[in-house]
Amino acid sequence: MKRPAFLIPILLIPAVLISCGLNRAEKNLSSLSASSSVRMSSAPTAGSSSAAEKNGSSSAASATSTAAVSGSSAKTGSTGISGSTAAKQFRFTRNNFPKVDGSTSLVPLAQAVASVMLGESRESVSDLISFSKTTQSYRNLLAGKCDVLIVSEPNPAVYQEMNKAGFKYEETVIANDALVFVVNEKNPVNSLTAEQLKNIYSGKIKNWSEVGGEDIEIMPFQRNEGAGSQVLMKSLVMKDTLLMEAPVSLVAGEMGELMKAVKNFDNTSQAIGYSVYYYANDMKMAKGLKIISVDGIEPNDDTIREHRYPFISRYYSVIPAKASAGSPSRILYDWLSSAEGQALILKEGYVPAKK
Repeated sequence: MKRPAFLIPILLIPAVLISCGLNRAEKNLSSLSASSSVRMSSAPTAGSSSAAEKNGSSSAASATSTAAVSGSSAKTGSTGISGSTAAKQFRFTRNNFPKVDGSTSLVPLAQAVASVMLGESRESVSDLISFSKTTQSYRNLLAGKCDVLIVSEPNPAVYQEMNKAGFKYEETVIANDALVFVVNEKNPVNSLTAEQLKNIYSGKIKNWSEVGGEDIEIMPFQRNEGAGSQVLMKSLVMKDTLLMEAPVSLVAGEMGELMKAVKNFDNTSQAIGYSVYYYANDMKMAKGLKIISVDGIEPNDDTIREHRYPFISRYYSVIPAKASAGSPSRILYDWLSSAEGQALILKEGYVPAKK
C-alpha cells in the first residue's frame, strides 16, 4: 500500500528514527555527522582517486520528525521545519524522484532511500531501482541516463573518459566498506597476509600448503572487469603487481555467483574469492564460507570504521556539478551526507562515513 509522499524542506530531510530491534549494538545516531570528503572535479588522475579529493563538510541542518524506518517499509508523519528555508517545501514523487544508478552492493541502500522519500514500501519502490554496476553507472551519468549515483570506485579508465568529455561532477563519501576474502568454511586457513594474497593472485603461490593449509591447489576466483570489487582488488591488493589472467571458469559475473562458486567448487576447500564486506557479511552471502582475516585483523564494523583493516574502500554519492540547488538530485545528494542520511546508512547495515 502506498503512503503519502514525503514532504521535505529544501536541503532539509526529516530525521530518521531507528527502530530498536536491530541486530547491532545501539548507537547514538545523533552523533553521526556528514561526510567530510568531497570531490569536485572534471576527473581525478587515472588510478589515483584520492589525489582529487578535497576536504569539506555537508551542511544539512537537522529537522524534528516523527518519521521512522523499520524493516522493509517507511512510515511518514508530521515534520517540524526550522531554519531559513522553512518557507520552501519540496515533495518527492515518482515523477520527480531522481534516476539513481550505481553498484550492485548498494541496491538495498537505494531501495531504502526511495522507500523513505516516497513513503512507500521497499517492494513498491523496487521498480525504480535498477543498477548497472559500478563502472557502467558512471558512464550512464556521463551520458545523462541517470541523475545520481550511489556507487563504489570505478575503473580508472572512466575518469579519463569523463575528463576527455569535460564532464564535471561532485562526489562525496557516504560510507566505508572493505574488500574481504572468503574461503570454504572447512578450509583450515583463517588468516593471510596482504603479501600472501598478492602472491596468490599473481600466481606465485599455488598451493594452500604454502600458507599453512592442506596440500591442495589454490583456485583463485576473480570478478569481471566492470565489477567494483575487481577495481578494488587491483587498486588495494595488487597495486603495481599484475593480476594473473584467470580462465573463464574462475571469473564470476555476479557477486552471488562468486560466493556460490567458492563454496561449492569441486566439493573441496580449494577455492578463494573476494567481495565487499557488506555483501558478504550483512547480506549473509558467505553462508557456508568464512571471511578470513588479513594481517591478523578481522574485518568488522569497528576495524573498517577505524581503518585498521588493510583493504578499506569507500562508497560515494555522485551528481553532475551542474545540478542546481533545490533540484531533486541535489536535495538527495546532500541528504545522503547529512546526519539523517548517515543514520539510514547505519540502519541498513553499512558503515557510515564520519569526520
